Amino acid sequence: MFRKILVANRGEIACRIICTARRMGIATVAVCSEADRAARHVRVADESVTIGAAPAAASYLAIERILAACRATGAEAVHPGYGFLSERPDFARALADAGIVFIGPDAAAIASMGDKLAAKRIAADAGVSTVPGHAEAIADADQAVRIARDIGYPVMLKAASGGGGKGMRIAAGDAAMRADLEAVRREAQAGFGDDRVLIEKFIDRPRHIEIQVLADAHGTVLSLGERECSLQRRHQKVIEEAPSPFLDDGTRRRMAAQAVALARAVGYRSAGTVEFIVDAARDFWFLEMNTRLQVEHPVTELVTGLDLVEWMIRIAAGERLTLRQEDIVCRGAAVEARLYAEDPARAFAPSPGRLRRYQEPATGPGPLAVLRIDSGVEAGDRVPVFYDPMIAKLCAHGACRAAAAACLRHALDEFVIGGIAHNLRFLSALLGHPRVIAGDIDTGLIADEFPAGPVADAAERRMLLVTAALLHARDAARRGAAEGTAFVLHAGGTDHPARVTPGADATAAWVLLDGRPHRVASAWQPGEALFRGQVDGRPVCVQVAPQGLAWRLGLGGTEIEVSALPPHVAELARRLRHDATAAPSGEVRAPMAGRLVAVKVQAGDTVAAGDVLAVIEAMKMESNVLAPRAGTIARVLAAAGTMVAADQLLVALASMPAAEGPPPL
Repeated sequence: MFRKILVANRGEIACRIICTARRMGIATVAVCSEADRAARHVRVADESVTIGAAPAAASYLAIERILAACRATGAEAVHPGYGFLSERPDFARALADAGIVFIGPDAAAIASMGDKLAAKRIAADAGVSTVPGHAEAIADADQAVRIARDIGYPVMLKAASGGGGKGMRIAAGDAAMRADLEAVRREAQAGFGDDRVLIEKFIDRPRHIEIQVLADAHGTVLSLGERECSLQRRHQKVIEEAPSPFLDDGTRRRMAAQAVALARAVGYRSAGTVEFIVDAARDFWFLEMNTRLQVEHPVTELVTGLDLVEWMIRIAAGERLTLRQEDIVCRGAAVEARLYAEDPARAFAPSPGRLRRYQEPATGPGPLAVLRIDSGVEAGDRVPVFYDPMIAKLCAHGACRAAAAACLRHALDEFVIGGIAHNLRFLSALLGHPRVIAGDIDTGLIADEFPAGPVADAAERRMLLVTAALLHARDAARRGAAEGTAFVLHAGGTDHPARVTPGADATAAWVLLDGRPHRVASAWQPGEALFRGQVDGRPVCVQVAPQGLAWRLGLGGTEIEVSALPPHVAELARRLRHDATAAPSGEVRAPMAGRLVAVKVQAGDTVAAGDVLAVIEAMKMESNVLAPRAGTIARVLAAAGTMVAADQLLVALASMPAAEGPPPL
């Protein structure tokens, strides 16, 4: 067994690998960019080496610098985690040439499966079902259009060396094909150093279901069951579970057999995942093989009881698998939710910044399920703009799918984050959606059901308003103010008359809201981040974040900002309030912090509403900046290749001319 391994990654997966290595008695080395010198994975490792500047190309993707770190620290093996160099055959070869063990498959297997075109050919030869498509890389937009017409729209554009949802677009027609091909090529080159793009038939309303395999160097290949990964946004997984609520035993066995056959065909060694798309009739086709540890591996670990990281290390050290296929038994159900630093209210724009508050819920066995959290940050840490925005994963394992999901929703309510925007409320809304509860899901569900992010639930909004009334009464009592009995709550442009009457003890009260009474009980005191208590006998855990003279409150999938005003002040505010809607502004601002990849216009150009003015890349994803209205470009205030801040002014449109009067008689 190795004495010391280097972890060539960052964030939660680096912390996850270090945890298992420590339990196995193996010393660990963390590498970090200059932006990550104080990151959690650096703090928890036995030693660390700074390997370069903040951009990944200068640090986490710099093979020679990682090799130098291995030589300097005496690391005998490298675990790549996922992303970065995890699926780069040249990295595996460079380590082998240096006499350092790569904790993963060999370079040949990585190369054969990393090239989507080669992978499809190998899969077909191994008897694996494959998606109809073009067998070669696309030369130009004209060829792409011809091929797409032959296959039939819609089609999927995919980076040939891609993975993790990066470098993928769906084109529904010729115009979209021409526009998207350029963007996919850019993302492919930036993310994988390979701008080749392939085209496949897009399967309508598909499910994304994958089989986890584990293989040693002695001929044993095992299937560890499947994961349902259909809840995706922009081809990026958001919530995953094991087992799939959709598969029957026959389909499950056939998919597992094909996954094992493919692993054998490439001489696979280590943990790997064979991904399939599945239609409504349970017909399935090979999508790709990820030759690395998956983000969602914890759900498989929870239902099988295996530690995949430990087995990767043992297999890399030459050990045999001590398991047989009949030993693999999946028990109960597990669900994982990915916590991202992103703003659902701003089209899920990345939200880098400092975590002023970060408090995880208690992990371990609970009344419904066992909760596990894999995280890479702590309070006070900074979420950089340069890397993927995922900061933690919440995983629950219960006797059934419903128990695991309920445990996860409760944990989301208890997770306190401040300083950045995040998707906690969105995750809770998604888990509580009727289609998700019923298991009626596909890869387009989020786009169909949440086109603008989470939508407030009426019952949850009512709970939050009742809670706000008690918060205000407690705060007023602490200050010795007189306005804590009768007041008006203002939220979302609506006023709600409220009155609070003390109950039988110090923790209870009656809240009269809009004329309806509610019994509230809680020991909450001003300054606490969580309001734990009961509203009309129902247990609640409400997030409480002061916002000046107001509060931002969150429960389930709903978040509101609410303020409390004396009745006479509320009446005055109503008289002053107006809802006049101005014409769309001519100021076009950056929706997020990031790098300005391209500026498509210059002063004097005429644009229509919705035209692409610029392209911003942040946290490994590109976003188009669109014209808010038709007009003429007056000024361009930022140059391509520069870093921009969120809300920074990029382009200014000329003022709209005054409406012309009627023609003279």
